Amino acid sequence: MFLKTLSSSRPSEASEVSSTYRCVAQIVWFRASVGRKVNVQMGTRERFLRCMRFEPVSRPPNFELGYWGQTLKRWFREGMPREAYPWDYVDMRVMKSGRVAMRPGVRGYEPTMSEIEFLTEPGPLYGHRYFGIESRPCLPLRLGPLPSFRVRVLEETDRCTLYRDRDGRLRKALKVGTVRGTRMSMDTYMDFPVKSREDFEKMKERYDPHDPRRYPANWQQIVEHYRESDVPLCLVPNGGVGFYSMARTWMGTEGISKAFYTKPSLVHEMMDFIADFTIEVTHKALHDVGPDYFNFFEDFAHKGGPHFSPRIFKEFMLPRYKCVTEFMHEHGVDIIWLDSDGNIEVLIPLLIEAGITCIWPLEAAAGMDPHKIRRKYWDDLALSRGIDKREIAKGRKAIEREVESKVPELAAEGGYIPTLDHSFPPDISYENFLYYLGAKVKAMTREV
Repeated sequence: MFLKTLSSSRPSEASEVSSTYRCVAQIVWFRASVGRKVNVQMGTRERFLRCMRFEPVSRPPNFELGYWGQTLKRWFREGMPREAYPWDYVDMRVMKSGRVAMRPGVRGYEPTMSEIEFLTEPGPLYGHRYFGIESRPCLPLRLGPLPSFRVRVLEETDRCTLYRDRDGRLRKALKVGTVRGTRMSMDTYMDFPVKSREDFEKMKERYDPHDPRRYPANWQQIVEHYRESDVPLCLVPNGGVGFYSMARTWMGTEGISKAFYTKPSLVHEMMDFIADFTIEVTHKALHDVGPDYFNFFEDFAHKGGPHFSPRIFKEFMLPRYKCVTEFMHEHGVDIIWLDSDGNIEVLIPLLIEAGITCIWPLEAAAGMDPHKIRRKYWDDLALSRGIDKREIAKGRKAIEREVESKVPELAAEGGYIPTLDHSFPPDISYENFLYYLGAKVKAMTREV
């Protein structure tokens, strides 16, 4: 479909694609096609499961983590066909209600994704088949506060917006340079809804795990689809649940950091509540579908290390992690991912003890070296991502050097899924993106 769509693009679009881009696109398509032929007897789901268990595979799954809005703007300007991005054609407001409809005014476009796929893969974070990036959908459970807080804009200038978000946090957002909802910098978080036990009691009322709105209205249709699907299915959406991340959402980084020492009984209560909520809210999905893996979202580190000490983790979080991972094991889910930017090396022994089997995204700028981690923990811990996004922006030689330094050896050892260490930022050109995809697929399929 890739070459076919390029050749059938409107003349104005086709003229924008340089001969270099066409050449690279052909390389990507050829390599992706070869990959599919190699794996004709082993689908994405089986390769994912075997890879995560350090069993032999013809190649790891070809995953990635989406793009900045500014990146898409650049790539469209550099020749990416509009047909490459099907999410532009759907009405996202309608999709939030559990249905899929084309945006008003869209004519002559036939979606390449089913309604269920749009709902469970609501963007290229979960796969992008146009470029041969395989799907890794997540069940669309609603895990935030219900009812959510009413979004209120309190102040707005030409440069910034001050508003209260759906989680009850007061945020200052930079408007300048925003594209497709992606801002050029993270928001400044100024106030949080939980400062006392009384505040937490009120917050708990919004986290009823049995609220029927937590499951989509077409749940049975989703269940039937994924019972027959050949893609690895995550139990919860990316960014869904985590012990530190949820407490930070309620109290803020400074608030939870102080509370570990000044309100330890409250933090213990929060951790117990999060564990109970996670177990209760996912029980139905585990029974109905049988997902393949579970993901904790934490983001509890910076480039210098975690936001707390191993002692704090061991006291407040470790017992609750064990509670949730043991529950997952009892229900047939033995692959447990943990998502945290920053450097979490000092916590890895405790994470393994907690039942974590794979960590990601292995942020290169924070010093997370997949070779170093592999040599220390071997098959006790699978790894995902770790390709330095800064190198991919530098051109072909840098791309080849970065890919060759990590992918062939780690992929051959098993337990490694190579992808960029975060979303594609706007300093990566469309040409470099395509060249990187081709280089990665070639490296994944080559025996060492």
